[in-house]
Amino acid sequence: MPLATHVRILAWFNIVLGGIGVLAAVFTFAGASFLHVFLANVVDEAAAIPVELIQVVSTIVITLILVMSLPCLVLGFGLYYVRPWARILGLVLAAINLLHFPLGTAVSLYSFWVLLKPETEAMFKQAAVVQA
Repeated sequence: MPLATHVRILAWFNIVLGGIGVLAAVFTFAGASFLHVFLANVVDEAAAIPVELIQVVSTIVITLILVMSLPCLVLGFGLYYVRPWARILGLVLAAINLLHFPLGTAVSLYSFWVLLKPETEAMFKQAAVVQA
């Protein structure tokens, strides 16, 4: 299989990973929106969790999910269109995504395999010359 095909596959993997993260953020937002209503009906008034605490925690969680997911989307489009900056961003995100076991780890290992090849580096350098 040509290396350009591997770069495109890697681009789609990152787009899917980023999309899954954005969907997780949307579902977290929806769940947090209804959590205080659910807790108000189940737990008595004295033991209720303050709505403000739920909002702060859910905002932090949603922000963290989006901070990790949106760069994957950007990387996916950068790799798909062979942007010169995408190779370096791909290596950085691959190192970070190693911690997202098991799916992120698998995509990271594939990223290292594709992006560290000399042919890939030459392909991105050639794209930089063509785009300039």
